[in-house]
Amino acid sequence: MKTPPVLASAWLNDPLRRPELDTDDQQLVARAIRCLEARYQVSADCLSSPELTRQYLKLCLYGLTYEVFAVLYLDSRYRVIQYRELFRGTINGANVYPREVVRECLHWNASAVILAHNHPSGITEPSQADVQITQRLQAALGLIDVQVLDHLIVGDGEGVSLAERGVL
Repeated sequence: MKTPPVLASAWLNDPLRRPELDTDDQQLVARAIRCLEARYQVSADCLSSPELTRQYLKLCLYGLTYEVFAVLYLDSRYRVIQYRELFRGTINGANVYPREVVRECLHWNASAVILAHNHPSGITEPSQADVQITQRLQAALGLIDVQVLDHLIVGDGEGVSLAERGVL
């Protein structure tokens, strides 16, 4: 049974997410997230556009004052099964444990994933640690036949795709 993403309610219940927004604006962002989540769940070709994926992940992760590492779990047709924020860190990093990502992939019966995290500084240039964890996750998930399609870094401006940079 597919469980829809629940980011919108989590977004409203976290006082650290975009504290500069007033309540009306926070509710507007939560409604926008719900609309995007509904679109992801209904449309069979919802991930055919990297730009739509970037927009969704930017809406989810932009403006946080702490780093969050998230995963979009996908079925064999690249439809979203679930969006999960797995690890939460500090202003300049989050510990990511491949074992936990593997466990969640098995739990959701994912065939592919898109990794994402934010840089609270706003600078989207990937660090060496970003490249290394991407490669570690790709190796670990490869052992259970889960494909890593991309790793997006969200900050100011457009998100950076490690797939487009040739890391994957």
